[in-house]
Amino acid sequence: MSDSPVVGVVGADADAVVAAVESAGGRATAGTAKRVVDESEAVVAVGESALFAVARTGTDDPVLPVAAGAGVRSVPREAVAAGVADLVTGDYERASHPLVDVRVADRTRATALFDLMLVSAEPAQISEYAVERGDDRVARFRADGVVVATPAGSSGYASDAGGPVLAPETDAVAVVPVAPFETDIDHWVLPPEGLSVSVERDETAVHLLADDRVVGPVEPHEPVRVTPAGSIAVAVVAAGRSPFPPA
Repeated sequence: MSDSPVVGVVGADADAVVAAVESAGGRATAGTAKRVVDESEAVVAVGESALFAVARTGTDDPVLPVAAGAGVRSVPREAVAAGVADLVTGDYERASHPLVDVRVADRTRATALFDLMLVSAEPAQISEYAVERGDDRVARFRADGVVVATPAGSSGYASDAGGPVLAPETDAVAVVPVAPFETDIDHWVLPPEGLSVSVERDETAVHLLADDRVVGPVEPHEPVRVTPAGSIAVAVVAAGRSPFPPA
């Protein structure tokens, strides 16, 4: 980056982050993800929604997550000034976090940084799901839903549902049933290439979610295909949290 880099700020508490950027010797611009990515050499994303929006732009610039989850080594809000100072001065390492594309049949597409989920539209309504990789049937089970989490997202909802937390460098996703009908059901760690999930039988409407967005409905037997979709470069600074949640 330049001696006085332009740092974009996306999300809540923009004024405080702008002040931290300028105090560290940078130039700040705040606004929507699309606008600031086009105008900046680095980005501070405050909150998960802001980080997701920045990831969907496809930027190659370093992104400093703030209060955005352990899986991306985000900086706590109380340590923003120190984290931003390291970003502006270039005192950070770059960590690559994979994105995944998801397609429903041939009509719907979305990109996720943390996770995608098939889930019943009504609470406590069990449907039947299948997980396949290429020509192999991995599993078939009854549950409220199923979540596919990247390493960055594996410490979030997938972990809450009983799934494993993946190290950031793991080249795989965690596939975790949500509130399964069986009590001893497996979870799976699988390469994303060739992976698909589907609704085999539904008791109610099933929706696809990608990170913080509802993408749309999924009909029975429609394949929801997962493919790698590049990555986002996260700036890892001294104030960043461990990628593993505390015990």
